[in-house]
Amino acid sequence: MKFFDELRNLDRNNIGGWSKSIKIFFTALVFLAVMGLGWYLHVSDQQDSLQQLASKEESLKQEFSQKQAKSVNLEALQQQLDEMQDMLRQLLRQLPSKTEMPELLVDISQTALSSGLEIQSFDPGGEQPKEFYAEKPISLKMVGTYHQFGNFISGVASLPRVVILTMHDVSLTTQSPIGANGEPPPGGLLVLQGTVKTYRYLEDEESAESKTDAKARGRK
Repeated sequence: MKFFDELRNLDRNNIGGWSKSIKIFFTALVFLAVMGLGWYLHVSDQQDSLQQLASKEESLKQEFSQKQAKSVNLEALQQQLDEMQDMLRQLLRQLPSKTEMPELLVDISQTALSSGLEIQSFDPGGEQPKEFYAEKPISLKMVGTYHQFGNFISGVASLPRVVILTMHDVSLTTQSPIGANGEPPPGGLLVLQGTVKTYRYLEDEESAESKTDAKARGRK
């Protein structure tokens, strides 16, 4: 009770006259205030940093788990990729080879003639090597009936080698009026003009050379 009485009757203008117990009390109080302020200014910032690091740790754990799952399946995925590449090579091998390409061009033109088409132009261009295959553009102009063009397409599809013809800037016009069904009348002539491309597979050494050239172009 004496301590509290002294605390109530403190003379703020005579700090030196305070009793020892009062001085110890206020010293401890100031010490606690300083410690509290230090915690707020220093420890609080560290707690924020700790929370950020904890969040980053969780994110890194998730990233590690994802990469670990991928690494576990990497061997199986690599095997699947190798199998798909082997299948692609086998499919490409069904395309004409370099030595077969001249004969193939002759077969295409002969198929057009045997189908009854009139070949007004048939001009093969230079090859354009890709990664696994080469493109051979052909500038052509053919005239014939609807059914003759159908026979030509069927004839090309039945050639011994797989023949792929893709159309590029090709126009198909008619020399006769179009009927109500959208087809030319029987015997009406169609004119096919433009560029088609056919393809052949690259030999292993050609494919390696093509990849080297592509890398060299990419560095320029």
